[in-house]
Amino acid sequence: MKIAIMATGGVGGYFGARLAAAGQEVHFVARGAHLVALRANGLKLKSANGDLHLQGISATDNPATIGPVDIVIFAVKQYDTATAAKAITPLIGPQTGVISLQNGMDRHDPLQATLGRDHVMGGVAYITAAEVVSPGVIAHVGPLARMIFGELDGRISARGERFLAACKAAGIDAMLSTEIAKQMWGKFALLSAFSGVSSVLRKPIGAIMGDPDTRKLLSDAVAETAAVAKANGADLGADYLSRQVGLLDKMLPQTKSSMQIDLEHRRRLELEWLSGAVARLGEEAGVPTPTHHFIYAALKLDANGQSG
Repeated sequence: MKIAIMATGGVGGYFGARLAAAGQEVHFVARGAHLVALRANGLKLKSANGDLHLQGISATDNPATIGPVDIVIFAVKQYDTATAAKAITPLIGPQTGVISLQNGMDRHDPLQATLGRDHVMGGVAYITAAEVVSPGVIAHVGPLARMIFGELDGRISARGERFLAACKAAGIDAMLSTEIAKQMWGKFALLSAFSGVSSVLRKPIGAIMGDPDTRKLLSDAVAETAAVAKANGADLGADYLSRQVGLLDKMLPQTKSSMQIDLEHRRRLELEWLSGAVARLGEEAGVPTPTHHFIYAALKLDANGQSG
């Protein structure tokens, strides 16, 4: 398949590297020093699932030079969605699927407005602490690296089946879902909680889960988002909270959320689309979300990064 990675950060870079190593035609979109390093030295991936060094890769800051592709892995920060959607219009052919692996629940509206409803697919990525640690180098902590994707209307499409086969051939833990909206809510409930609590506490998951008070804070945050999901038509199940707490307990103790990493580097935060969105959606649905209201208020003054 012909696949474009928009853009080559920790998540997009990880999955793109695995697909390229397996022989797929992968084009990496990047910019600045990262792009210069990708062109000069290739892409280096350091991961518990196996290191890679891909040389001679296709890397550009101009999607128009790539042309139409079969699949776009869309993995930009939420605040860049509208700009990035316009940038990838040259990648869109009649059957192109754009799989958003972004964190928020309102990601599809700007994509559909720019690209058309038929091209936008849903997706979630479960991957621990994948980040660009230096230009051209992506590090991934722990073995967890799973991708779930599917058509927003629940049908099984030919492009979805082809991409699933490509992922399997690349050794990627992937799933083609007919309930991608529910999958996205399930990921969002966990992610919004972990991102917010870890950022407020400035601690990795091991320390948070090891203290009864901070463990409860994180559990409460997960439960609040799950309640908001149910009010929006996605019942995650009576055992959802216990399953997610079990998953958090199994994470490597040093695991940090991507928002905590952004906070440590004084970069802009996705706060508005995570705890901010939970608080906002909770108010609209009449669901109390005191933990996420606290997280939003506690981090709001840091949300713009160095410019804040």
